[in-house]
This record gives sequence, C-alpha cells and structure tokens, in this order.
Amino acid sequence: MTRLERRNEAIKPIPPFETIEEEAEFWDTHSVVDEIDQGTLVGFHQSRKTDSMTIRFQPEDIQRIREEANQLGIGPTTLARMWILKHLRERQHHSKTRTS
Repeated sequence: MTRLERRNEAIKPIPPFETIEEEAEFWDTHSVVDEIDQGTLVGFHQSRKTDSMTIRFQPEDIQRIREEANQLGIGPTTLARMWILKHLRERQHHSKTRTS
C-alpha cells in the first residue's frame, strides 16, 4: 500500500479505556507511530476517570514511591493507584471467600 493510499484510509479510533491499567497494558504493546505518517490526523481520548482524592504522605515516602514508579516506567500517582486498587480487590476477594 502506498503512502497516499494509507493517508486516504481512515485510522480507526481506539475505544476509550475502562481503567488506567488497561490503557497502560495497551500502550506497552502498541506504538502511536505504527499507524501514522506525515499528514495523518490524530485524536486522543482520556480514560474514564470518575473522581479524584488527595492523599498525604511524608516526603520520604513520596520519594520512595517516585523511585519505585520510575523503575517501573510509570508515574508515581499511577503506581499508588495500582497499589490501592490491588489491595481493594484482594480484600473483596477475601471477604467473598470467607462468606462462601
């Protein structure tokens, strides 16, 4: 397929992501430059975020979170959110197994 044919072919938008983790997994295996070339129009959707929360940490704890997030190649708030959600899922799983 020639460049001109590719330019005239529409790039299908990526459906909105349900979670940050889903978006991170997608971008770990895809690149924005795979489907675009000069002249391609590109648009982006944000994931469906519903609300935010402020959590206070001691400066040394924030530094440790930043260092670990940096090692994983993600932002510190993404890492903190992943940890909290993992904990909530584990607690939910444990409470279900106790009632069964």
